[in-house]
Amino acid sequence: MDSLSFKTISVKKNLINKSWIMIDASNQILGRLSSKIVHIIMGKHKSFFSPHMDCGDYVIVLNSNKIKLSGNKWNNKKYIRYTGYPGGKKIIFAKDLFYKDSRILIYKSVERMLPKNRLSRKIFKKNLYVYHDEKHNHKAQNPILIK
Repeated sequence: MDSLSFKTISVKKNLINKSWIMIDASNQILGRLSSKIVHIIMGKHKSFFSPHMDCGDYVIVLNSNKIKLSGNKWNNKKYIRYTGYPGGKKIIFAKDLFYKDSRILIYKSVERMLPKNRLSRKIFKKNLYVYHDEKHNHKAQNPILIK
């Protein structure tokens, strides 16, 4: 056998082609939608995926006001944070967070599905854009709508 066929080829940074993908979140379950988004912004759907490089696409999420949660999660799901002070434990329910800003639900679920490192923080800030309704600022990028 040819020994050259066993070599692993790593893609160069300048050869990565990033595209813009638009996803409609209306009547979608939050967790399932978030896992699809993470799959795309990390670049796992591409043949040259590499876990140490940003090779994912840009994702635009529309209609975050129409997202769904399954079961009784609107009333039972809690988001807990700690301020750093004694007695500083803050709890907010999913329904209250949705009324405050519906984009935060999607941002939090996607962020928590990504690995915890510097690259994922960069990917999260740079590759994900969430909007309340159909209007967005990325018409010039000609995003592809995915059902």
